[in-house]
Amino acid sequence: MAPTNGAPPPPKKRRIGVMTSGGDAPGMNGAVRAVVRTSIHMGCEAYAIYEGYEGLVQGGDLIKQMLWDDVRGYLSRGGTLIGTARCMAFMERAGRLKAAKNMILNGIDALVICGGDGSLTGADLFRDEWPGLLEELVSNGELKADDIQPYQHLNIVGLVGSIDNDMSGTDATIGCYSSLERICHAVDDVFDTAASHQRGFVIEVMGRHCGWLALMASIATGADFVFIPEKPPRAGWEDQMCGIVRTHRQRGKRRTIIIIAEGAHDVNLTKITPNQVKDLLTQRLRLDTRVTILGHTQRGGQACFYDRWLSTLQGVEAVNAVLEATPETATPVITIRENKIERSDLMEAVRLTKSVSKAIERKDFDKAMELRDAEFKEYYNSYMITTSTDHPRLRLPPEKQLRIAIIHVGAPAGGMNPATRAAVAYCLTRGHTPISIHNGFPGLQRHHDDKPLGAVREVKWIDVDPWVNEGGSEIGTNRGLPSGDLKKTAECFELYKFDALFVIGGFEAFTAVSEMRRGRAEYPSFRIPMVVLPATVSNNVPGTEYSLGSDTCLNTLITFCDAIRQSASSSRRRVFVIETQGGRSGYVATMAGLSIGALAVYIPEERVDIHTIARDIGFLRHNFANDKGASRAGKIILRNEKASATYTTQVIADMIAEEAQGRFEAKAAVPGHYQQGGKPSPMDRIRALRMSIKCMQYIEGFTGKSPEELMQDDMSAAVIGIQGSEVVFSAMGGERGLELVATDWKDRRPKDEFWLGMKDTVDILSGRPKAGTPCRECGRPL
Repeated sequence: MAPTNGAPPPPKKRRIGVMTSGGDAPGMNGAVRAVVRTSIHMGCEAYAIYEGYEGLVQGGDLIKQMLWDDVRGYLSRGGTLIGTARCMAFMERAGRLKAAKNMILNGIDALVICGGDGSLTGADLFRDEWPGLLEELVSNGELKADDIQPYQHLNIVGLVGSIDNDMSGTDATIGCYSSLERICHAVDDVFDTAASHQRGFVIEVMGRHCGWLALMASIATGADFVFIPEKPPRAGWEDQMCGIVRTHRQRGKRRTIIIIAEGAHDVNLTKITPNQVKDLLTQRLRLDTRVTILGHTQRGGQACFYDRWLSTLQGVEAVNAVLEATPETATPVITIRENKIERSDLMEAVRLTKSVSKAIERKDFDKAMELRDAEFKEYYNSYMITTSTDHPRLRLPPEKQLRIAIIHVGAPAGGMNPATRAAVAYCLTRGHTPISIHNGFPGLQRHHDDKPLGAVREVKWIDVDPWVNEGGSEIGTNRGLPSGDLKKTAECFELYKFDALFVIGGFEAFTAVSEMRRGRAEYPSFRIPMVVLPATVSNNVPGTEYSLGSDTCLNTLITFCDAIRQSASSSRRRVFVIETQGGRSGYVATMAGLSIGALAVYIPEERVDIHTIARDIGFLRHNFANDKGASRAGKIILRNEKASATYTTQVIADMIAEEAQGRFEAKAAVPGHYQQGGKPSPMDRIRALRMSIKCMQYIEGFTGKSPEELMQDDMSAAVIGIQGSEVVFSAMGGERGLELVATDWKDRRPKDEFWLGMKDTVDILSGRPKAGTPCRECGRPL
């Protein structure tokens, strides 16, 4: 325990404090764990400030040194285990003076704070006042000049923990996707009863000043109408909403879902309530309508995969930011853009965030939408296009309307159906003809035109609308390729006069488009725009760092692992070796390892040999032998299904059990196709909509080009993907195309796998030693 009175300790190791503040959010515990363990790994000492700023002001037992094992099990726990509390004292200078003294007395000169914009603004003010606070502590005799000498500069790093996702400058905040998952589960549960009775439901979600949860929940559940503060409905919205609901009912839709943010209002800032919306539907449409207010169920529960991943990587980056900071460095906040962790200026992010509320107060709603971020506005526009396909002004002239074929290729993946639904809705809005190809390329090659329901079918809106939350592939998918009968495939393309092809799938989808692109010289019907939207649990498609279905897979896998760990910890000391899917790519195993705190991860990209396994067995022995006060702690090792042909999951488990010599047990577990998940995760649903519409717009960009021009244009066969902080289209062919420079055809994965560097983070945070590293407890080499 650190001293709480008298003189501060002499500076030895760097001491980094971590605290959570404001409203709790799933994932905060993951951030605390990452900060604590990364600090220790970097040779620093870690301190937790309990109860937020209240702990900083009160000091004493509320400021506690954290050891490695103190954060064991944090990843799977909801809320914040070190607490958060509203602190009026810190808002006054006298309170901040006490906080500064407590930090000096505990030898802490850096703070990582996870909270909302108010908490982070207070932290930046604390840093600005720091020199003056120290001078005041000396001048009033509470500390001596020598006491404050080592602490002249205070480092502050912010992490945004907020279920509302209301911080500008970042695509996601810690906790927002877990909250969205809670909402989507609730709405999914309502679907059945709504359809059974042809009822309407008005569902209120959190978001006093930010409509992110309401908007994303509307996209992910196919809601008929949404109310958000940034974009209130125009005057006469009652007629607009009732018109959309009436149209959907006339088309055969049996359920009606309206989602409303708690801060919803009209263009005059007059509040719109759930009961007001319910009464409209009941009185005007004679619709049996119920109101559901989800309340604080949205805030609690375990963190989903993404929030565990995000909080862990941001916690690691926060410690790096502390150690790299200089007195001149502006206070950073750790953000994310698409798939890239970044550092941004905290106060600029706070300024932009607060300017959204000011724009709403001025009724400048266009400005409010712009200030949120480009992605938010893009999602809103995409939702409006797909929630109602009756937009005469968006319909293209007949000469620009296309016949767009949609096909699924490869293994099923969460997001395939929502992506198809979004593409069909966009096509119908623009006047295109969406055509589904059933059962992949083998289905097309077996197609007979004289059958009433062949493999090629025009799609109506009511056919696909229920697919918004359906897993698997409703039009069927398999691993068959065009090369199974390339000539027949080309004949079908010619027969049905496809103007473009939208392929949703994994590495087989990538291979299929590659085959047809190379077949263009012989088969003119392939000289059309072709776009691949990666959808595979393995996330092994070149050209992207994210594939639809991978998030669903990881959510399912960590749920399995959490249950297994509970079993391992409850009965006796036990190690589970769990086999993951992923083919020749270790992405799933590595990301799951990062989000559950696996002891070790075995992947195809790194050789698994007898020495590796022996070293890990030695680590397990030491770990259990030196387990202080945490008996019956379960351990998990993740093994990719193709990590080794010799050292199978069962063989590794048997080796560990044999070498444990009765000190602990080892079992194997194989979740298998359970990992493909049931319903798609909210992230897979909303990204399916966004990416599908981008693909449709990309295809439209080739309108008017001749077959010869398309054949010469490398970009006419492309993959959409997230690369770093951008969504990009990459050419399949050409000298710099994905086929030639980015694809490991033998192992069916990208040559440059962006996530490989995260494997070291898994090992660091588990404490897994490298070869020859001395044991942390006893000093013997492992």
